[in-house]
Amino acid sequence: MSLRLERGVGRETRMSHDGRETMRVGPRRVVASFALLIAGLGALAALFGCAINPVTGRRELSLVTTDQEASIGREGLGAVVSEYGIYDDPRLQAYVDSIGHRLAAVSHLPGLEWHFTLLDDPTVNAFAMPGGYIYITRGILAHLNSEAQLAGVMGHEIGHVTARHTAAQMTKQQLAGLGLGLAQAFSTTVRQYSAEAQQALGLLMLKYGRDDETQADELGVAYATKAGWDPRQIPMTYEMLGRISDKAGQRLPSYLSTHPDPGDRQARTTQLAAAAAAGKTGLAVNERSYLKRLDGLLFGTDPRAGYVEGDGFYDPRAGIQLELPADWKRQPGRQSIVTVNAAQTAVLEARVVTGAADARSPGERVQTLLAAGRLSAADGRSGPIGGYEAWSGAIVVPGDAGPQRMLLTLAKLSDTTLLQVSGRSVSAGDAGEREIVACMRSLRGIDPAKQDPPLLRVAVTPAPKRGDFKSVIDGFGTQGIGFDDTAILNDRFPDQDVMAGELLKVVRKSGSR
Repeated sequence: MSLRLERGVGRETRMSHDGRETMRVGPRRVVASFALLIAGLGALAALFGCAINPVTGRRELSLVTTDQEASIGREGLGAVVSEYGIYDDPRLQAYVDSIGHRLAAVSHLPGLEWHFTLLDDPTVNAFAMPGGYIYITRGILAHLNSEAQLAGVMGHEIGHVTARHTAAQMTKQQLAGLGLGLAQAFSTTVRQYSAEAQQALGLLMLKYGRDDETQADELGVAYATKAGWDPRQIPMTYEMLGRISDKAGQRLPSYLSTHPDPGDRQARTTQLAAAAAAGKTGLAVNERSYLKRLDGLLFGTDPRAGYVEGDGFYDPRAGIQLELPADWKRQPGRQSIVTVNAAQTAVLEARVVTGAADARSPGERVQTLLAAGRLSAADGRSGPIGGYEAWSGAIVVPGDAGPQRMLLTLAKLSDTTLLQVSGRSVSAGDAGEREIVACMRSLRGIDPAKQDPPLLRVAVTPAPKRGDFKSVIDGFGTQGIGFDDTAILNDRFPDQDVMAGELLKVVRKSGSR
């Protein structure tokens, strides 16, 4: 590689081994660029103003106003519920809401309009969206072992909102020109959400920084203690989370992937909790009452919303099944499944779209999408597939990255429900596309034997006698998950002593109704 310097300009031009020139900015231009950056930040500050952080009281540059935060959270609520679903238990929903509002009342933003939602998702996670929208999954609810632990988790998420961590991350990404987008593979096929809702769904994949996590830990401990819960339960939550490995087949990331450990979190929260609880009496744990609320809680993926068995995908609610490409990686979700080949050169999504089809045929729906500009081109034909009225062909989807060619099959399942199967590969007509087409053509009504899959539910049971945890659990007989997972669920170890009458969680199979 040769090097030549253009004097007086402050620019170095390097000649690479293939003969192309690359430029590196020299000292003078660095100074000028830095000055422009400072001037630009000053202009941004003048345009948007410096927001006051509710927690620190300090002024900080933010490209996201509080009104925008509220709009993103509000629009995101509908999108999150549509994608992941609300857990169908009003009793538990009300319970989570009551815990959240007790914490919010002692936070730095007690006057904010807070919303707390229990999602029908098996992932062990909790997350916050701007504007006071907090989400707890049934997966993390099942793995917690006291009300004080739940208060610690929710207080942590409230802390992300009050300290405006998401707004700060969004500002950083906007300054870097990166932006936030919907993480779904085919979000542009039918753009059913507003820009704010798409941005909100993209926030689900946002990873907080270590400083943000440390501050949220501190706020979570402080809020939980101030609201009357014993913060010394919180470190056990992080012990449990540390024992959980990421589960395959999740659309939401796990808690630890979005909330990185800023060091030894268990040790850190132990110190924080000890200081917060010092000299205080009457702090609540509420272990038994919490565990009793979990009895009957759905555990793991809900097969009624679609499940995979072998290479077959079965959707009992929609009453259909598909034959998936063999050996492709699968990621099932609520009313959808995404599958990708081993080389990651082809991807396919099957999604049940409800309330969007009315009485129009699939072919008419394609024309509607074309007229609305959601598709820029479509080349296909109508014809039955597996007894269903359908349209199949190639479409072109406009987007910020340029138009994308995809394959699409729409099948009318009822007057208000469509099956949308979309996919793309690196080259038209290649092996990946052929497997996508084969999957699309495999649509048919569900096998009656696959219509009622068994469910897994949490059963809260008192220990019949004293003994080590393993022997007590083994005494409960056949269960729906393995011993290691049961130990994590209870945050116990095999040789740990269990007293007679202690409440333990086991998972059992039940009917699908």
